[in-house]
Amino acid sequence: MPRHDAESPAYSPKALEIIAHANELIASGGYNGFSYADIAERVAVRKASIHHHFPAKADLVKATVALHREATRRGLDTLDDAVPDAMARLEAYAGFWAQCIEASNPPICICALLAAELPSLPVEVADEVKAHFEGLHAWVASVMEEGNSSGTLRLVGTPLEEASAFVASIHGAMLGARAVGDAALFGTIAHQALERFRPRGAP
Repeated sequence: MPRHDAESPAYSPKALEIIAHANELIASGGYNGFSYADIAERVAVRKASIHHHFPAKADLVKATVALHREATRRGLDTLDDAVPDAMARLEAYAGFWAQCIEASNPPICICALLAAELPSLPVEVADEVKAHFEGLHAWVASVMEEGNSSGTLRLVGTPLEEASAFVASIHGAMLGARAVGDAALFGTIAHQALERFRPRGAP
């Protein structure tokens, strides 16, 4: 899951600082909710300096989403290594976001927010957002397939169908919680989504 603490060798410290603030601004208002002037005020640099690192806003948001994808991949790999049970892995994934949304750190997955803007996004940004969800769907589907084989998950549809339902529920819950201003709503919806897969008679 996304954490942006580790520095990427592809970016300078200043570029990473710009990306970190872009991530926060995207989470607050989406792609169209900020400008380079907002970044400049937060980072205390001139807009020309931001353009030096990221010539266009699309370049900055694409880089921000790419790092989000990288962080998500590392987080999911960690879950695979640390949590052998498929159901527990899905619970850990949902629990991670429940804690983030409750603490507003981050308040939402930026890809969930950007996906709602997909038709109006620059192509290069839209492609990164789509790639994020493709990777996430693939991971959840693999967990579903593993859990179905081991009997730790109860599936009604195929692993891919159930993965789509789970991802839609989790990211829809993020948007729903924001819409009503109630972080706890995310946990309620996520819990219901998880219970769908719990084997009958399981605690």
